[in-house]
Formats: sequence, structure tokens, C-alpha cells
Amino acid sequence: MEIGIVGLPNVGKSTIFNALTSGSAAASNYPFTTIEPNVGVIGVPDSRLTRLTELFKPKKTIPASCRFVDIAGLVKGAAQGEGLGNKFLANIREVDAILHMVRLFQDSEVVHTMGSVNPKRDIEVIETELLLADLDSLTKQFDKVSGKAKSGDKTAKETLAILETLKNALEAGTPVRALDLDPKVLKDFSFLTALPVLYVGNTDENPDLAVIEGFQAFTKSRGSESVIICGKLESEIMQLSGEDRDMFMNDLGMEQSGLEKVILAAYKTLGLCSYFTGGEQEVRAWTIPVGAKAPQAAGVIHTDFEKGFIKADIYDFTDIDTFVSETTLREKGLIRSEGKEYTVKDGDVCHFKFNV
Repeated sequence: MEIGIVGLPNVGKSTIFNALTSGSAAASNYPFTTIEPNVGVIGVPDSRLTRLTELFKPKKTIPASCRFVDIAGLVKGAAQGEGLGNKFLANIREVDAILHMVRLFQDSEVVHTMGSVNPKRDIEVIETELLLADLDSLTKQFDKVSGKAKSGDKTAKETLAILETLKNALEAGTPVRALDLDPKVLKDFSFLTALPVLYVGNTDENPDLAVIEGFQAFTKSRGSESVIICGKLESEIMQLSGEDRDMFMNDLGMEQSGLEKVILAAYKTLGLCSYFTGGEQEVRAWTIPVGAKAPQAAGVIHTDFEKGFIKADIYDFTDIDTFVSETTLREKGLIRSEGKEYTVKDGDVCHFKFNV
């Protein structure tokens, strides 16, 4: 999965990107520090994978992963080419979801391009630009399809009806994602407002609770997940390792880092979950859509697994965690044999059997 980090300039996008990926994207006190998007791939934190590694003692452990893209800051007027508008919008079209970074911190030394901290206004600026960009794209597609529809093309008529529904929604300020249309119908249009959004509020070590509460209430009204983090603190945590990091987080009363919460919330936003494979050679987490059937899940490992799927031997992570060995699970009848219609669940440990 690929997640684009977007927001106004100077809201902490590059700081968070660096903390997430341990990267070195430029982070400075002036707009448009990021021009070309920075890309980083990170493992999805999962204590279950750590436990499976303890049990199987494999030669290697591979977590599920996601790609984060730090995209240039957006300004009012981007849909008309202001700032790095068109370039920015093109980069967003390539991601699977948007991580919308919103500034909640006060800092007179870090310029706020809108003049003051106002999460609702800042969110609406970004969303308005995405809506305008979608309207522009839709108008071009509308003109192209309407000619074919007038000539009697059945497919064009059906497409035109969908575009009219979308046009009415966008003109009313409603993002495409709120229409509950079949994703297959929207696939060819690449609408920015069709992408799922995770809002991340970037605060400081002395947060303004009223600002945070307002941010959370506003994002909830939009039906989206939100996470609060302190970018500076997360950067400090990521610079530590092992016991030092654990001690630092314990002193702060943190069970999870803010960045771990961001990654897991991004997973939820995209409707994804993880299953595991384990053995002496490798323990690995695999990413699948929630609701994937067993052959689909097997196909994530290799297309041959899906084509030649026979069955899957499956057990719950909680069972191996409790009883420690697969031998014991077999003795207790806790390993199930599942066929093509089985829906793989988050936390399943799977052994696929297939015939090419």
C-alpha cells in the first residue's frame, strides 16, 4: 500500500516522514522544502510477528510493509496551479490513501502560511483544492463521454449517468468517497476525493486541549479516522534504539509510539489486515484486504498459489501463542483445513497447499 502525506506547508509532513522512515527528507522553516516527493518503505509494527519469531526461531522475519510518500505542501489555489499545485495533485493520484497532516502546534518560529492555527480552516483549504481538481478532471471526461452518448453508445450513456451523479456531488462540496459507489465503477476516473483519508494532528509537548478536541470533532464529522501525535517527540523516539527507546516511552507512559498508531490507523483506513506464515526458514506477515478469500490471500505470496489452490491449513495466532507448538495444536484439533470459500481473518497463521 502507498500512502501520500499531504497538508499545508510547514505542518510537519517531512518531520513525520523522517520519523516514520528514519529517512532524511529536508525539514525547514519555509514553504516548499519538499519539491520532489520522498518515498520510504517501512515495516508495519506487529507484536504477533515478534511472538511468532520467538516460537519458530526462523532464519529471517519479514513484516508487512507500506510505502509513505512525502508530497509537496499544498496552498490555496493549487487546483489553478498556485504553488506547486499541478505537480502536487499529479503525485497524489498515484497513492492508495491520503494521510492528511494538520498543524495543531503553536510556534512563532515556524511560519504558518495561513497566519494562524485553525485546523478546520486548514482541512477545508486542502479538501476544496482536491474537490476543484476533481471537478476539472470530471469536466474534461464529461465532454469526452457526452459526445459518444449522444451517438447512442450504451456504455457511454451509463458512464455519463455516473459522471452526472459525481458532478452534482462535487459541486455541492461532497467528496466522491462519501457516495458509497462501487470502487470498480470509480477505478478509471482517478478522483482525488475518492481516496480514503486519515487525519493526523501534529501537536507539541504542551498541547492545547481545546484545539485537539475541535480537530477530533471535525474529523469525526467527516467519517474518518484521526490520530494525534507530537512530531518533535516522535523524532526523538525514533533516534533511540532498543532498551533506551523502551525506557523513554515507559517514562512517558506510552505503550505505543504515535507513529505506530499512525501506521495501524492507516491499515484500518485502507481496509487491510494481516495473516502470517511461519516455519524454520521464515516468519512473515502478509497484507490482504479485509474479507479476502483463501485463494486470494494465497495469491499475495505467489500467483501460482492462487491458480493452483487446493486447501489451507489454518490456526489462530492466539492458539499458537497459548500452546506454543504446532504439534500441540494438531493434537488438540486446533488446526483447521479450509477450502476456497474460507475468509482469511486478521491473525490467521496459514499453510497453503497448491498444485501448479
